[in-house]
Amino acid sequence: MRRLEPGPPRLAALPTGTPVWLVSRHADVRQVLTDPRLGRAPLYAPDAPPVTVTPNILDDPQSMLNIDGTEHQRLRRTVQRAFTPRAIERWRPWVASAVESLIDELIDHGSPADIIAGYSRPLPVAVISRLMNLDNLDSKRLAHWSDHALSATAYSAEAIATAMTEFAAFGSEVIAQRRAAPGEDLVSGLLAAAAEDGSITEGQLVALVIGLVVAGHETTMTSLGNALVYLLQDDREAWQRLASDEASAVAATEQLLRAVPLGDPQEHLPGLMRRTVEDVEIGGVVIPAGSVVAADAAAANHDPEIFTGDLRTELFSPLAAPTLTFGAGPHHCLGAWLARMELELALHRLARRLPALRLADPVERIDWRRGLLTRSPNSLRVVW
Repeated sequence: MRRLEPGPPRLAALPTGTPVWLVSRHADVRQVLTDPRLGRAPLYAPDAPPVTVTPNILDDPQSMLNIDGTEHQRLRRTVQRAFTPRAIERWRPWVASAVESLIDELIDHGSPADIIAGYSRPLPVAVISRLMNLDNLDSKRLAHWSDHALSATAYSAEAIATAMTEFAAFGSEVIAQRRAAPGEDLVSGLLAAAAEDGSITEGQLVALVIGLVVAGHETTMTSLGNALVYLLQDDREAWQRLASDEASAVAATEQLLRAVPLGDPQEHLPGLMRRTVEDVEIGGVVIPAGSVVAADAAAANHDPEIFTGDLRTELFSPLAAPTLTFGAGPHHCLGAWLARMELELALHRLARRLPALRLADPVERIDWRRGLLTRSPNSLRVVW
């Protein structure tokens, strides 16, 4: 389904045939994501209708994403200290060094090069590997698990189940290693917090670990690849301004995150679905209890009542309202500040080191990843 034009909530149907209320205006989407009368857990209640054709990592009832209220708050507290803006800022020097190393390798490789394989894919993998002390992480195996974890139509239910079983076994192995030899990494901190809490199950711990692995690299990889498609076309002035200072990259990152969607416009994003636990009025429409509601963040991020300018003219301007790309409310993405920092540094340093960087081929020839909940280039040839 293509991005909606913002308007009142309207009734449609999911690919499963389940009726769904589509919500697209900025204020309405924000209400869906913050109103306690709409939750994630009710989507997995015994009487809940099916919302996805094939299951993926977002459908795990043990996942923090699908738990509401005090239990969700307790789970979230076990990891959120590592993702505060102050905590993330401590990683800036190391992330900057990783960015510079990848640019060095790109330059050594020479022009033309695939910027996805050489930059936007390895950077977030390197960062989350360091954060979680997964130095021996096989990037090809991670890509295989992540693609299956975020599959919409690309893989069969059987293939997804097999990959998720392997991924969960990997998560269990990492947990066992950290219990035997704790360190200063995120997983060790997670286990220490869980032991102090005493009520977090092993299944929830595994879901947290593999969820962090996927979320910790997928959003940044997708956003960076898509941003480069946009930036490396004809607007050389914007590329030069990105090179000028980090403040320009900070502003542009916010606008790019708002305006360039993470997801395939043909696919619903299950993570932004909720189910009402009582009748709720949204945007002047009463949505009955037990209804499935889909919040269209991409449409909300383009709501003409709020975002009145074109991205080309507004790229370095402050946001008129908070982006909803990372959600809002209790389930707001934990890794949002990490993704922002990686994108800011990646764009600024790349523009500074390679001011002549541009696409080698027309946009129409880009090979896109398809059938997944996120959409970005498989490869992107650049020259300088």
